[in-house]
Amino acid sequence: MSGAEQTLNDFSAVPQSLRGPAPAKVVAGFGFWLFLLSDIIMFAALFAAYAVLSGATADGPAGAELFDKPRVFLETLCLLASSVTCGFGTLAMFKADVRGTYFWMGITFLLGASFLTIEALEFASMVAKGAGPSHSAFLSAFFALVGTHGLHVTLGLIWLTIMMLQIRTLGLRPMVTRRLYCFGLFWHALDIVWIGVFTIVYLGAK
Repeated sequence: MSGAEQTLNDFSAVPQSLRGPAPAKVVAGFGFWLFLLSDIIMFAALFAAYAVLSGATADGPAGAELFDKPRVFLETLCLLASSVTCGFGTLAMFKADVRGTYFWMGITFLLGASFLTIEALEFASMVAKGAGPSHSAFLSAFFALVGTHGLHVTLGLIWLTIMMLQIRTLGLRPMVTRRLYCFGLFWHALDIVWIGVFTIVYLGAK
């Protein structure tokens, strides 16, 4: 077999998803950054809608009357702490430390689940007071913005669960570490969005 034929056979053995002018890690990272950018644009639109509608309470309760700021502060601490533990989990992954990855990502999951639990209790409390999303334009914008963020956190926890199962079955091979790295980017982006929610929606409530 000639050298050219050997090269052709070696190339055909590479999956099509891995062929191209750039390594798969670079392509995956670039594509995921584009996804995050589209997500940020969506949240920017939701923030803009909230800014316009925040005063349209229809003679109903305003944010200052509804928001329990100490509870929201605890909620914020849970999410920010989960970002730190996610970073430690990513570092453990790069060191090929499977136990460390499980440990830190497990804490990340628990903190994220705690965040969602507190948020669900807040929503239930507001609805019980008659302050549901259909009561006013302000509440519609609030539930749309905060609820969309909560949905992203929920999807992130599902993603994290799947990644832990992949580590268990496949180990820390490059395909798995790329996906877990992308999860880390996604999770940190959610923290940045929540800082905006906490500052504009809760601290800025009148």
